[in-house]
Amino acid sequence: MSASANDRPSANRDRARRDTIAHVTVMPDSILAVLSQAEVNDLCMARRGSLYGLFRRCALAVMTSGLESDDALTMLETYADFDVEFEQVDRGIRLHLHQAPARAFVDGVMIKGIQQHLFAVLRDLAYASREIEPRQRFDLSTPAGVTDSVFHLLRNAGLFRAGASRPVVVCWGGHSIGRVEYDFCKEVGYQLGLRHLDICTGCGPGAMKGPMKGATIAHAKQRISDGRYIGVTEPGIIAAEAPNPIVNDLVIMPDIEKRLEAFTRLAHGIIVFPGGVGTAEELLYLLGILAHPDNVQIPVPLILAGPPSSADYFRLIDRFVRNVLGAEFAARYEIVIGDASEAAARMKRAIEAVLRFRDDNDDAAYFNWLLRIDKSFQRPFRATHEEMAMLELTRKLPPHDLACNLRRAFSGLVSGNVKEEGIRAVEEQGPFRLRAEPVIMRELDAMLRAFVAQGRMRLAGQKYEPCYELVV
Repeated sequence: MSASANDRPSANRDRARRDTIAHVTVMPDSILAVLSQAEVNDLCMARRGSLYGLFRRCALAVMTSGLESDDALTMLETYADFDVEFEQVDRGIRLHLHQAPARAFVDGVMIKGIQQHLFAVLRDLAYASREIEPRQRFDLSTPAGVTDSVFHLLRNAGLFRAGASRPVVVCWGGHSIGRVEYDFCKEVGYQLGLRHLDICTGCGPGAMKGPMKGATIAHAKQRISDGRYIGVTEPGIIAAEAPNPIVNDLVIMPDIEKRLEAFTRLAHGIIVFPGGVGTAEELLYLLGILAHPDNVQIPVPLILAGPPSSADYFRLIDRFVRNVLGAEFAARYEIVIGDASEAAARMKRAIEAVLRFRDDNDDAAYFNWLLRIDKSFQRPFRATHEEMAMLELTRKLPPHDLACNLRRAFSGLVSGNVKEEGIRAVEEQGPFRLRAEPVIMRELDAMLRAFVAQGRMRLAGQKYEPCYELVV
């Protein structure tokens, strides 16, 4: 472990002690209080298993929302004394928090939105631990079984509503972006909201917050009182991208692959804003799925959008896709530069076609069942040094499979940048090592260098030490 890592805990812990509440009790105030007896028992016994540690990390992330850090390890070290106890009350549950971050409270009372997010975490982790992970109800060895589990996780979170509802636009983009890019994201969200569209993002800051913020103003102008700002995350990344305060529907998926599938099946259309390796991972995931022959005729509107200052960024992304995967991949998206209203108008028109297609093909308006997602895109990828080094990055592979492996490579870089497990692995064993054929290596090197130079790997003002090496 590096010297800087060893120096962090004591100073951070001293600072946190000055900004915590020694003890506070919190109870749910909504449907989130409805848990089964078995779920309550699991939680009350959580200290005996991994569920406790998982909930503690996610709860801490929720309560430190807005903190200017995207380093999960530093956050955990800063609040190393934070603890949580579960108490069963009338077939419900009460939380006792110790040394909780004071920023989550006003006059000793937890902020309502944070309270709801906290119990959303509890709801999703409890459901996943009983219904998904034991693999008794869902056959996770099959694509259909995984998709069914994703559907039930989203339904359990209350994301599906009976009757007519507004279409959902998924917005992807980086947590570390500049002011100009953020304002553009916000303007696009505003234009989408004026067109009666709801927003779903990865729930964090930057390009995930901007569209939601813009949409709230537009919805208010349109007198829409039930606007939906859906945040979809997973336990490994929530500490680095804690839910922003606008999110009013939060769901925690068990892993990044189910998170990506949730985005894809929830979306009526997707807009990609400037970002870093996480955004590249999301784009490659979607392009790989759309490249499957069974999905060629299924409309999934995909727009890459940014201000004029981001034109070079999108040229770099477009060049990478064309040179590494091929022109047919690039044909699945369009690029809109500098015109937020045009991006939103194109998305609105495309979504109308999506809804007609789903109606004509007896597909659900709220969940894209028809889209085929192969097992290779659903299988959880654990970013270890061995797995990263073994990734086959060659154009000899079918393009669909190459896109899958590239997605895994970028997922590993996300882990090394912001996830607790990945950061620890890099500190202990050095950078991840990636190997690729010359053409892919050249394009990969150019894109990653640009991400570093443009400050897209970490939040502004934070020094970035690469978590990777490209090996010829």
